[in-house]
Amino acid sequence: MAEIKVEVVFALADKQQLTAVTLPDGATVSDAIAASLVAQIFPEQDLDVLDVGVWGRSVTREHVLADGDRVEIYRALALDPREARRQLALTGRTMSGTVKN
Repeated sequence: MAEIKVEVVFALADKQQLTAVTLPDGATVSDAIAASLVAQIFPEQDLDVLDVGVWGRSVTREHVLADGDRVEIYRALALDPREARRQLALTGRTMSGTVKN
């Protein structure tokens, strides 16, 4: 039976995990996440509710993977980027940390 090799990536602000796994051909995103054991590394995270993607493109957990794919588990943002920019603008700052004159 043919096999594929993929990476599974998940990161918090202070901790990241990249795991390479070998799966049977026809494996899905869900299969890769389960094989990576990332749920055991981050037991405080409910990974089932987080969005997932392959190489930065949002996909479903049933998406069939190809050899060399990179599965990404996206954590929830603490603050929407547009809201963060709006709040910074109110104080005269920018996303880069500079102060507007």
